[in-house]
Amino acid sequence: MFRYIDPRSYFTKVGFAFRALKAPSFRNFFLGQTVSLIGSFIQNIALGWLVYRLTASSFLLGLVGFAGQIPGLVLTPFAGVYADRLNRRIGLLSTQIMAMLLSLAMTILIMTDTVQIWHIILIAFLLGSVTAFDTPFRHAFLFDMVGDRDLLSNAVAMNSTMINTARFIGPMIGGALIASVGEGWCFLINTLSYTGIVAILATMRIINVRPKAKPKRIMEDLREGVAYSMRHPSIRYMLFLVASASLLGMPFQVFLPAFTKLMGGSATAFGYMTSAIGAGSLTGAFFLATRKSVVRFPLLIYICMLLFASGLLTFPFFRTVWFVVPILYLTGFGLITMFAGTNVYLQSVVDDKMRGRVIALYGMTFMGITPIGSLIMGAVSKYAGVPYTIIGGGALCLAAALLFRPHIPCIVWKAHLQD
Repeated sequence: MFRYIDPRSYFTKVGFAFRALKAPSFRNFFLGQTVSLIGSFIQNIALGWLVYRLTASSFLLGLVGFAGQIPGLVLTPFAGVYADRLNRRIGLLSTQIMAMLLSLAMTILIMTDTVQIWHIILIAFLLGSVTAFDTPFRHAFLFDMVGDRDLLSNAVAMNSTMINTARFIGPMIGGALIASVGEGWCFLINTLSYTGIVAILATMRIINVRPKAKPKRIMEDLREGVAYSMRHPSIRYMLFLVASASLLGMPFQVFLPAFTKLMGGSATAFGYMTSAIGAGSLTGAFFLATRKSVVRFPLLIYICMLLFASGLLTFPFFRTVWFVVPILYLTGFGLITMFAGTNVYLQSVVDDKMRGRVIALYGMTFMGITPIGSLIMGAVSKYAGVPYTIIGGGALCLAAALLFRPHIPCIVWKAHLQD
């Protein structure tokens, strides 16, 4: 017997997945930031290809990744303190303008054929410093835009959808641009992509409803945020899993240009592989956006960590792009569903007055620890080779997931209290 399915139920579910767009400020931000992020991922793929074209060194690929991400380890916790103190809209507007100027500087260097590796390392470091402040301001600003805790989890998931839409589209465009007109145009397009979000943030009006607390010293605020996170096992164990994936697994993306060359692939193949990760990430982000409750998130996050680790253990054995692409799709799904699911969970259980600091710690473990892994894996790859370095990282991610497994009941219990 066939069961009739009302097609309206499908559209209802899709509408539920995008419910945060009911907030006008978030809707405008979503559109402008999506365009900007597509430009950023076009630039990212060009940056990796440019470094490997100039140096043919997997170690320098890792070094550039280290330079771009190490500021997150040092600066993000302090940025979280400021995100709880200052006007988040102004802070976010400032980071977008600075990122646009750095992209413009790289555009000029490449198009005048004067770019050198030290230029790339320096600008990567400066952009990483900007991103260290951008991350906690942007995530904390989501609550300011939607103004409703019931919409917040969906806004966080949609923020991830936005990022991963760009992660899917940007590399394909970037790969085609590199093959046809060169890396400089990728940086120029990224520079122009910032104009929309800068205009939106400059004209946005947000009513600040956060209670004003008596200012404390920055280090006191920082210690308070760390103590709060460590005092709550649910937050502590989630941050452990994110830190493990960031240190041991995330750096694999830095080495994709070298892996592509090893396969005998072109910039177009590199674009397909990077977009496969983006497509999987986008699927995972949309899946999260349709969830009504975070109660089952801890188990979902564990399963996705296993999927991510399995992808890292598998794809380096293949040398044909069309075998690698579907594995990277699943790897991307596991990676982003785990990271974004953790973000949604933390945003759902954290105290409002600690939001900026806790999300800053999440940002530090998400992005700040990755450069250490990039540097270590870059050094290891000189001796073990890129494929076996990635496989080793996957094995360690698998071990971290198994260590996380016994703590899932505690984390689920905390989610039940907040649901």
